[in-house]
Amino acid sequence: MEPAPSIAKPPPPPPVHVAIIMDGNGRWAKARGLPRTAGHKRGAEAVRRTVESAREMGIAYLTLYAFSAENWKRPAGEVTDLMGLLRLYLRNEIANLNKNQVRLKVIGDRTRLGRDIVALVEEAEAATARNQALTLTLALSYGGRQEIVEAARQLARLAAAGRLSPDSIDEQAVSECLYTVDTPDPDLVIRTSGEMRVSNFLLWQSAYAELVFLDVHWPDFGRAELEAALRDFQSRERRYGAAAG
Repeated sequence: MEPAPSIAKPPPPPPVHVAIIMDGNGRWAKARGLPRTAGHKRGAEAVRRTVESAREMGIAYLTLYAFSAENWKRPAGEVTDLMGLLRLYLRNEIANLNKNQVRLKVIGDRTRLGRDIVALVEEAEAATARNQALTLTLALSYGGRQEIVEAARQLARLAAAGRLSPDSIDEQAVSECLYTVDTPDPDLVIRTSGEMRVSNFLLWQSAYAELVFLDVHWPDFGRAELEAALRDFQSRERRYGAAAG
């Protein structure tokens, strides 16, 4: 009697939400004797590759740390170049995002962005609002501590107006005042370029996220690196503070 054929296990599902700290554009350029601007341009190409790969792999939410609140301290010329690349992305990628059913959202302090950039952001969000294959969130002029402080201010204003009891404030109330109110917490946070810190990124939301640190600089990041990070994630047991099984 022949043995019953083995049934291959289906591959584990991808994480619902992947967040990435895109680091290493400048170091990538320096290693090649190029200006930092060249690294940022190649980094924009890596964004396109990663968004397409995430959609194809079934990831529902992808958040990219594009420009931190601290990045405003960089040299004025570099900030100008980065804002120029952002303008190009917002103008040129909408058709591609719509083609691939990708919704675009932007989180962060928009008051520090130029008026034309804010207008481009609003247009892009409206143009892609109905897309459902993947939600791409760009964190621009974003800081995790800044976000939590603003949430605290919102709650304080509600309490002062008598619309909220201080004793009723819980984790859910705080979460509802964050930029990410409509987005699930990240399952996986990836940082490129070998640095091992979260750099003020999604501090509240990443409380139980798995962290993966990769040595590759962001301009060289692509599908293979994303797949490697997902394999690492899928090999772990997530216990959320409970005892090991």
